[in-house]
Amino acid sequence: MREKVVSYSFFFLGLLLFGFANAIAVKVKYLGLHPWEVLNVALFQHMGFTIGTWSALVGLFFVGVSWFINRKYINVGTFLNALLVGPFMDMFLWLDVLPSATNTPLDYINLAVAVIIAGIAGGLYIAGGVGAGPRDGFMLALSERIKLSVSRTRIMVECVILGIGYVLGGPIFIATFFYTFIMSPIFQVTLRFFQKVRNHLIEVPVKV
Repeated sequence: MREKVVSYSFFFLGLLLFGFANAIAVKVKYLGLHPWEVLNVALFQHMGFTIGTWSALVGLFFVGVSWFINRKYINVGTFLNALLVGPFMDMFLWLDVLPSATNTPLDYINLAVAVIIAGIAGGLYIAGGVGAGPRDGFMLALSERIKLSVSRTRIMVECVILGIGYVLGGPIFIATFFYTFIMSPIFQVTLRFFQKVRNHLIEVPVKV
């Protein structure tokens, strides 16, 4: 029971932080967004709903694709990730408490904060051990099916997603191409850190 409480606490807090980071980035989207968010914003601009709704719909779509490719990467955490990150982002945007774009260097600071928080959020929710997100699950399943490394599969998939987002008029700029380079190292460091914290928290004290 203790392990589940700790694991799901890490998981849900990570998803909440992801939504928060995405909301900050959307406020300064003219600087560029992560390829997946480029697609979500482009769909929002063309068909309405909300950016968070499209995040959930796209996530569920890839859960479905992964189910047919290799369902071993699909579990309850995958569905929760697909369903919650988008609404969390919409919630922060609806609250209207985040700074809007100023077209000054301050926007770059806001974007850097968003990227850092997203990297921390990734490490936190993965450390929970509840399950991979819908996009990560899809790339893992596809990587295994086409016999390519996960990193190469990720680059290939995100290039395709970015291309679709670009055709639809999504916000692509210089920051789009730095997301992976900045987020990945932060993710790796925080994942190791939060795994150690999680293991420490779930250890049952030995009674003497």
